[in-house]
Amino acid sequence: MPSTPIISIVVTCYNQAPFIDEALNSVLEQTYQNWECIIVNDGSTDHTEEVILKWLKKDIRFQYIASVNKGVSNARNIGIEKALGTYILPLDGDDIFGTRYVELGISEFNKHPDLKVVYCKAKKFGTETGYWVLPVFSMEKLRYVNMIFCSAIFKKEDWNAICGYDTNMTHGLEDWEFWIALLKNGGEVKQLDYVGFFYRIKERSRQADLSIDSNKNEMMCAYISKKHADIYIDDFGSFQKIHKDYANLKKSYNKLSKDKRAIANLFFNTFFGFKIFKEK
Repeated sequence: MPSTPIISIVVTCYNQAPFIDEALNSVLEQTYQNWECIIVNDGSTDHTEEVILKWLKKDIRFQYIASVNKGVSNARNIGIEKALGTYILPLDGDDIFGTRYVELGISEFNKHPDLKVVYCKAKKFGTETGYWVLPVFSMEKLRYVNMIFCSAIFKKEDWNAICGYDTNMTHGLEDWEFWIALLKNGGEVKQLDYVGFFYRIKERSRQADLSIDSNKNEMMCAYISKKHADIYIDDFGSFQKIHKDYANLKKSYNKLSKDKRAIANLFFNTFFGFKIFKEK
């Protein structure tokens, strides 16, 4: 290694032999050169390892770690633990970077050292194409929906401060939980005006499976709610207050729903100017 890398790109993969060449080539083609790339093979059963080993011969900045299959959170933590860079940039083994992503990201951190997260604009490719339109970031919105994809740049010291990615997020949403943990106590976020991330859409993926499995999705959301209950209490008050508000709302709804004649009269009077039932 010619010098200590400023940024460590951590590529995690599981059975992604058909795609890993494209991902690693997008790392090699970065305009910013002071990087290392740690590839963590999360127990692949295909020929992913064979493909990766060829890249170790192409450039000494590529490193390889073979791990037993324990999921992407564990794999990322393994790679980041070994990382020498001040900054970390995760990449899934089937996605791609734009050539200037690292250059522009590091430039923002140099100009604004207090930044916690830098990410960019994105496009989808594969079975679905087009811009990946994400909500504008705010911490208030992040409580309820994720708008930062996994491949954003952050500091290793901040990863250390929150004990890394949560390996309990076994079914997905680990990126969302990670950003909540990283940002809930403050920190600035910057989105580059540059399309630097290309997200591969496949017919079958862990994300696609989670979107159709409501039980797993609810399980992960419930875990996030419990772990980060403090930020939700800030919004809604104590659990006792939430329960009381819910009970009052349910009581009002039940009372109204029983009086179907009143509901019908309200509807017709509002939209047609007459009532269909006589007042008692």
